[in-house]
Amino acid sequence: MRKCVRIFSVICFFVASAVLMFLMISYVRIPDVMTVNEYDKINVGKPYVCQALVNTSAEKRTADEYITSVRLFNIFPVKEAKVTVTQRKYVVPGGNVFGIRLYTKGVMVIRIDGVTTSSGNVSPGKKAGLKEGDMIISVEGVSITRNKELSKIFAESGGRTLKMQIERDGHIKEIDFTPVLSDDSSYKGGLWIRDSTAGIGTVTWYDRNDGVFAGLGHAVCDVDTGEIMPLSGGDIVDARVTGCYKGTSGSAGELCGVFSSGSIGKLYINSSTGVFGVLEKYSSTEEVLPIALRQEIAEGPAQIICTIDENGPAYYDIEIKKIFKSASNSQRNMTIKVTDKKLIDITGGIVQGMSGSPIVQNGMLVGAVTHVFIDDCTEGYGIFAENMLDTAENISTLQKRKAS
Repeated sequence: MRKCVRIFSVICFFVASAVLMFLMISYVRIPDVMTVNEYDKINVGKPYVCQALVNTSAEKRTADEYITSVRLFNIFPVKEAKVTVTQRKYVVPGGNVFGIRLYTKGVMVIRIDGVTTSSGNVSPGKKAGLKEGDMIISVEGVSITRNKELSKIFAESGGRTLKMQIERDGHIKEIDFTPVLSDDSSYKGGLWIRDSTAGIGTVTWYDRNDGVFAGLGHAVCDVDTGEIMPLSGGDIVDARVTGCYKGTSGSAGELCGVFSSGSIGKLYINSSTGVFGVLEKYSSTEEVLPIALRQEIAEGPAQIICTIDENGPAYYDIEIKKIFKSASNSQRNMTIKVTDKKLIDITGGIVQGMSGSPIVQNGMLVGAVTHVFIDDCTEGYGIFAENMLDTAENISTLQKRKAS
């Protein structure tokens, strides 16, 4: 009898341990925030049952939020999660390259040097407490948007101390800055600054109803400081791919392109999830794809749409290797691997300029390419299209602000 009790106890212990481990894995696997489309049911997997804790009415369902309780086998509580109900969004997939001309909000300090004076090297920037990556917003109350504007103020300062407003880590502060007389008899600040940047990327999608577009899947950052370039304005232009440097292990490849003259749209947002703006001309009859919610994306075969030659956008096979549904990083939501032999033969896999290339799976736009792994150019990161959509919805608000 004692032997039976001992065996039963051991079995119960292992069963309880297995259930506890499964609960812990489930807690990590199931996201804290979920989005479902109008009239759809929450689907987090067969072993789980979701039950709303707040009653929702049909009248409010398209913009409702409620809390759901997730249970394993409808017995063991796993966690509570917030559910947002939305209407399905349909967009025109991109894949075409575009040129970016971006102007910063203020000017960015990328290097602080000394100025050669009659008494030796002096660094006004270091004395003032400036740091690389700081944004100079204004001097003596005058807004600064271009390099030459700051140089002129220094040259005309006569060496007097200036009140300089800067932005650092999202906070505005005021410092005293004193230009010095250089050995060429002009007043200088010893600062290397950047007021604009340019490059090429790939359009992820656009809305054929209002022309709002999304691209890149990551921010445009300063090449020297790595900081996100604060956007005061910018244009997008047509670009044409003229060639490609093939990527190899240890060295990322790059698309080569040339800009066309004239603007085809305006940039309004440069954020961690990409660049966003409005096209001046767009087709209202192009075929659309639904944007997938993160829980609708699965590991396995998919395709990307990208441009690697003069023939324009084309579909290429990839595999979604891993999905990070609960990841805090807004742009590294999945890892992907290029499996298409033609694409690998030409580019080596993922190259610079392909950022923003749409990822399509099961007839839905699920995300965009963002980064390449330097040690293996066939692999990289992707962002959820849902995350990009969340950012794009701020465009109308920014347009109204600029118009007022």
